[in-house]
Amino acid sequence: MTKTALVTGSSRGIGRGIALALGSEGYHVVVNYSGSEDKANSVVEEIENAGGSAESYQCHVEIYDDVKAMIKHITGTHGSIDLVVNNAGVTKDGLLMRMKEADFDRVIDVNLKGTYNVIQNVSRPMLKQKSGKIINISSIVASLGNAGQANYVASKAGIDGLTRSVARELAPKGITVNAIAPGFIESEMTDVLSDEIKEGMLGQIPLNHFGGVEDISNTVTFLASDKADYITGQTIHVNGGMYMG
Repeated sequence: MTKTALVTGSSRGIGRGIALALGSEGYHVVVNYSGSEDKANSVVEEIENAGGSAESYQCHVEIYDDVKAMIKHITGTHGSIDLVVNNAGVTKDGLLMRMKEADFDRVIDVNLKGTYNVIQNVSRPMLKQKSGKIINISSIVASLGNAGQANYVASKAGIDGLTRSVARELAPKGITVNAIAPGFIESEMTDVLSDEIKEGMLGQIPLNHFGGVEDISNTVTFLASDKADYITGQTIHVNGGMYMG
């Protein structure tokens, strides 16, 4: 039977790449989005044009009841939910002294609370079916820290801790929970950076080149496969050696 995968925040960027990769692996992919329906549907169309199966679903992951309804829809329609990739995230950068409380709360709500909302609601059907894989997208800055991103760094460090705790809770039923921490990955979010900033970042990467979205999607497909069945509670760093933990 076709397995079902939910990828949050997958209408663009890294999430889009993950959704396309999972579609090519034979998953029915639920392309979750919060903003542009057109972008989400274009991902669905691309998956289907390549011979895969997908659908789009709008849901703001920071709203618990909306997430609950999304998971209920997926399990009710497809019978199971086999893989979840928590990728949805936002940034509201600024030095801590000047950071608005609303900007701190917004990033924590979407990035960390949103991840909790999805895991909490998907854990019940996964426990019932005694199988499933959860992959959370963290960040290199959770380990390094980053000036001007106290809210974002806190949210991603929280995801790493959440990953380890939930992995221990769900492991007895054969459910694995891992995180992937990307380094500097070329995407829409990094395209807006100046050449000066990019050159400075490049100088910190031992492999001397930036990563691509496929580097993250390849790691996702590995962790989602049966080749990774004995890996849980881990944060996998994909950063060209920029951080070596």
